[in-house]
Amino acid sequence: MFQRRTLAVLALVIGGVFLSGCQGGGGQTGRGQTGGGPGIARPLSIGVSVPAADHGWTAGVIWWAEQAMDLYPEVEWTFVAAENPAKQISDIETMMVKGIDALVVLATESAPLTGIAKEVHERGILLISVDRGFLEPVADLFIEGDNTAFGRKSAEFMVERLGGRGKIVILRGIPSTVDTDRFEAAMEVFGANLGIEVLDSQTGMWNRQVGFEVMQTLLLKHHEIDAVWASDDDMALGAEQAIREAGREIEMWMLGGAGMKDVVKKVMDRDPMYPADITYPPSMIAVGIHEAVSILRDGNREKILQFMPRHLLIDVEIITPENAKEYYFPDSVY
Repeated sequence: MFQRRTLAVLALVIGGVFLSGCQGGGGQTGRGQTGGGPGIARPLSIGVSVPAADHGWTAGVIWWAEQAMDLYPEVEWTFVAAENPAKQISDIETMMVKGIDALVVLATESAPLTGIAKEVHERGILLISVDRGFLEPVADLFIEGDNTAFGRKSAEFMVERLGGRGKIVILRGIPSTVDTDRFEAAMEVFGANLGIEVLDSQTGMWNRQVGFEVMQTLLLKHHEIDAVWASDDDMALGAEQAIREAGREIEMWMLGGAGMKDVVKKVMDRDPMYPADITYPPSMIAVGIHEAVSILRDGNREKILQFMPRHLLIDVEIITPENAKEYYFPDSVY
């Protein structure tokens, strides 16, 4: 979901870089200007690689990527969604053989994609990483939601709502920098509150079906649970199904994340299982696409990269019944 407050922030980021990229007439000749020789214009070629739509948030990523690419019909786009790291690596290798000027990538998983990312960087291809970073700082630009704030703010909300005492279980996501940052920040908060007992932590892969199955196991294992830190709305919905089927919905509540419209509606309607949610917009992929075009379009890549930050953070906010209308978009894909 593209939140209004986030939109304002992203507009400033995109606009600032676009304007700076348009300044100055000198500098290198880029593919978008005269790549085919003197006076012969050749379009930019940009690859976009994202995970397949295996859950709502990644479906939102694909939708926003398509919206952004449509704004630049003059660019030769190569867009591929991959089901797993091996397929994504193969897709990127194919793009490099084809010849691309830039790659905008949202990694399926951080560790497996680091090697191919290094190769992209070493070949001089502009590399923009979105959401799930690599294990080495090889990207020219890394755009992500503030996952440390995500973990901290969501954990603080949970501690406050529990009154500083309670038994909780944790559902983690796909192995990635996103999951690590969220989990470690949340655990720091939980660890600082001695009345909070973390009963268990399992990986739900940010997937509704996996979340359902993992929650079934946790319910069998733990006979008293006060709250579920789910860190993702798809996982939260899967866990909710397991909890309701076990008849334990009165016992516990949960906190998901990312601002899926279905969950925001539950918050807005004061569903007792969803007292809040936390934002994490899939529209950040569009920011990466806009940045790739604006950095390359005038042939001033090196000049622009000299003063651009290498890391852009998008803030996250707690959604409550009081402000949920600001984040609820019923016609949104996510």
